[in-house]
Amino acid sequence: MRSNFSMFKITTRIPVSNPSYFLRKNVKQLLSYIFFFSYVYFLCSPAAYSEARDILKLGEKITDNGPTLISAGGKFELGFFTPMGKSSGIRFVGIWYHSWPNQTVVWVANRDNPIPKDSTGVFGTDEDGNLRVSDTTGTGNDYWSIIIRRTPIKNGYVKLMDSGNLVLTDVSNSRVVNLWESFKDPADTFLPGMKMVEGLELASWKGRDNPGTGVFKFKLQAERDRYVVSKNSDEYWVSKSEFLSSDEMPDAIDKLLSYSNNSDPLIQESRLVMDYSGQLQYWYSQFLMLWEPENNCSIYDACGKFGSCNINNRLVCKCLPGFKPSSPEDWKARDFSGGCTRISTALSSRDKFLSLKMMKVTDPDKTEFVEDEEECRKLCLDSSRCQAYSYTNNGERKGRIGTTNKINLCPIWTEEVRNLQEEYKGHGRDLFVRVAESDIETTARNCEPCGTNTIPYPLSTSLNCGDTTYFSFYCNMSSGQVSFNAPSGNYCVTSINPSTRNFFIRPNDKSLNDKNPRRDLQLNPALPFYVSDDDSGKSSSEVEISWDPPGEPSCSSWADCKDWPQSTCNPRGHGKRCLCNRNFQWNGLNLNCTKESDSGEPSESKVKLLLVVVSTLACVIALTCIIIGIYIWRKKISKTQANRESNKRNRALHTLHSERHVKDLIDSGEIKEEDEGIDVPFFDMESILIATDSFSDENKLGQGGYGPVYKGTFPGGQEIAVKRLSSVSGQGLQEFKNEVVLIAKLQHRNLVRLRGYSIKGDEKILLYEYMPNKSLDSFIFDQKLSVLLDWKIRFNIILGIARGLLYLHQDSRLRIIHRDLKTSNILLDEEMNPKISDFGLARIVGGKETGDNTTQVVGTYGYMSPEYALDGQFSFKSDCYSFGVVLLEIISGKKNTRFYQSEKAMSLIGYAWRLWVGNMVLDLMDQTLHEVCNADQFVKCANIALLCVQEDPNDRPTMSNIVTMLDSETATVPTPKKPAYLPTPRRDLSSTASSSSRLDTHTEVTGSLGETK
Repeated sequence: MRSNFSMFKITTRIPVSNPSYFLRKNVKQLLSYIFFFSYVYFLCSPAAYSEARDILKLGEKITDNGPTLISAGGKFELGFFTPMGKSSGIRFVGIWYHSWPNQTVVWVANRDNPIPKDSTGVFGTDEDGNLRVSDTTGTGNDYWSIIIRRTPIKNGYVKLMDSGNLVLTDVSNSRVVNLWESFKDPADTFLPGMKMVEGLELASWKGRDNPGTGVFKFKLQAERDRYVVSKNSDEYWVSKSEFLSSDEMPDAIDKLLSYSNNSDPLIQESRLVMDYSGQLQYWYSQFLMLWEPENNCSIYDACGKFGSCNINNRLVCKCLPGFKPSSPEDWKARDFSGGCTRISTALSSRDKFLSLKMMKVTDPDKTEFVEDEEECRKLCLDSSRCQAYSYTNNGERKGRIGTTNKINLCPIWTEEVRNLQEEYKGHGRDLFVRVAESDIETTARNCEPCGTNTIPYPLSTSLNCGDTTYFSFYCNMSSGQVSFNAPSGNYCVTSINPSTRNFFIRPNDKSLNDKNPRRDLQLNPALPFYVSDDDSGKSSSEVEISWDPPGEPSCSSWADCKDWPQSTCNPRGHGKRCLCNRNFQWNGLNLNCTKESDSGEPSESKVKLLLVVVSTLACVIALTCIIIGIYIWRKKISKTQANRESNKRNRALHTLHSERHVKDLIDSGEIKEEDEGIDVPFFDMESILIATDSFSDENKLGQGGYGPVYKGTFPGGQEIAVKRLSSVSGQGLQEFKNEVVLIAKLQHRNLVRLRGYSIKGDEKILLYEYMPNKSLDSFIFDQKLSVLLDWKIRFNIILGIARGLLYLHQDSRLRIIHRDLKTSNILLDEEMNPKISDFGLARIVGGKETGDNTTQVVGTYGYMSPEYALDGQFSFKSDCYSFGVVLLEIISGKKNTRFYQSEKAMSLIGYAWRLWVGNMVLDLMDQTLHEVCNADQFVKCANIALLCVQEDPNDRPTMSNIVTMLDSETATVPTPKKPAYLPTPRRDLSSTASSSSRLDTHTEVTGSLGETK
């Protein structure tokens, strides 16, 4: 329920102990008293508080895990909150907009003393009426409090108003007194209804999610009628006054800050926030609407004393003419806060004034009334303390006896002039800064300053100063701006640096390309100017131009040469020049006549001697070069034959990766250490013997038809798998050549990596990366280890194998058919990533071919496609068939070859097909996966596996299609046809198969590159 005690204005006090007298004298007042006390009773009754949520009476409290206070109109809410982004769990008591989706806090009580995570916060009043934020520990620890220094309150309450104001009120002796309100103790937000008076401050937060008191404060300076943002007690931004002006604040902010009962909804829904970034932000509703200070020059006193700020210049700050940086090191580091000091510190009546136009400046120290500007100027010159003056012409007003009243203003600065900004259009003032005549006097050497710009010699703004050859500049006296005239147009000069002889320009005409003015800029080649920053790729709107050092100054009489000592005006060419006297010469860099011995330039006699020495030395060097050349030429003839042979070898390098070259290496009768085209390191036998402890049984990992595999440890702790070729295996020799030449050219995260090889006599050894998790079959066919492969890991293994085969078939430099893919040839690294291994039976497919024929069937029964096992035809679809068998084994945990034990037993492929046709494919699932398996992915994998083992190779998908179906959730998976059924392997075929074509065991070499069981 909402209350408004202002309606009860009691003007007559009558004791309530005499009701009859009360009735006779003033019935109206009696009714008012009755209504008043009834209202107070209603507020204190429990029934009122059972519905109202905007009031806490004395002794009542709210906790951080209980209800909040909501204003009567539902606009604001008070309670405990944790700032967005905070994960520490600390809490604050604050007020925020109740109905806004994003919590926008406007007031915080305990902003510098949050409630810790392990405590339960409490907010409310104690029995004496003091407002507190504490906890439930009972230790009396207050995180924030308002202590009322008066008689304890008996009939009081705390109310959250619909304006966002939290008010502590005392109702006693027929009076309503507001003891405290949050509007007089704000945080960082100014709300409608608050009074911006001197002493009231808005203090920013410390950060976006830290409500603590920050370094920026907004307040009113009533004596100077301005608003100020301070940073650590230093003025950071100042609002507009008569002379000190900044970005114009909109009228809406003035209306918000000036207290009134304004019913304008734009004002009622707005707020002003002192942001933690230093920006004073005006918000309307939930959205930033209007204003914040614009740029670096909006910062108060950005360039320090006697420093001028210009946002259009590359370097925003510069010292006024006649001044220099107080600390050159700080200015080089772009710290301008120290400002500038006078070059000549003493002031005199002969001083002159810089004429600065449209300037922002601090308030003057005093203001005089004068008749005209000349009187104002004289007042400043006659004062030894005057630093600058301005002049405001208010017209003339006649006195009674014909005299003229002094109504024109003459503001005078007796202290340091600060907060200067150029080109402050609309609010800028004409300012005249006092400088010593010797620092800016007009001579033949320098033109007079133009506004805040010094025009160094030889640059010229008129025919009476500088060097006329450099007369390409114009000074706009009304604005104080310098322009550079070029054939392509006029450009604004933003800075001039005489020490480096360069200046920067930007376009004046908006029709020019201000994003890349280099494109339109044209310079007169006859003039001594050139673009020194000729990087057309830069996007800066400024161009750096340099000038050549000038020659001797022109003159018409001896007086013109007084600024160049040791020179005399003499004829030269078509005119007269200030030529240097005897034993002196002109130095264009120092702009002076210097002694020949001191100039750093050699005299004419020294030049002649230097020419003789250089010529002699050049002849000696040339003769030496001829002798060395003849010697080299003779040596070259003797090495012609060697070079020709070397060229042949170099030409051969270009074909190392060609398919034909690789096939030739594999088909060659032998392989040697010096063979070209092998891209892996060669290891000497001694290092391998040390790493494997001379092939000790303790380091033996497994045994295959090609030979045993050992674990080796090289210096530094690097572990490696060592495959030792059996000297009695003819097929092992072919596999060795296949892997050394072929696998070394394959680089993929799902292929095992060959680290090196070794050859010594009959010993042929391959070195692979070591796989500690052994092969895939050692996990999926083991009841204990299979539980370690949950569905997510199995699916990642399936996808990795598919990507590895896709790389072999399509993406590698050599298109390869593996021909022996099976679970024992899939190795697992430390993170269970699959690696395809054993490329001993792999075949390269050249050009556009997709397969080949063979009379010698090699591979592993159960994984071979029917067209390969029966007819010797192999292709990429043969690997696809093997992948389908491997996929069925991974998802079922059953070994394909075990189903050959009896004639009645059905193969794994047949079993899977029967379940698929019977719509019971989930029964194929490995029993260890029942709790964690993704049923949709499982069905998709079973579907893809049956597609891969279809009888017609043309019906089987490519590995590219398989990867797409596995990787995408939306890809369509076709319905499989009846798979191929292979007969039980005949004993007479095993003799023609390779050593790896027998049924899988855990001792064959490809399954033991990792640790054995």
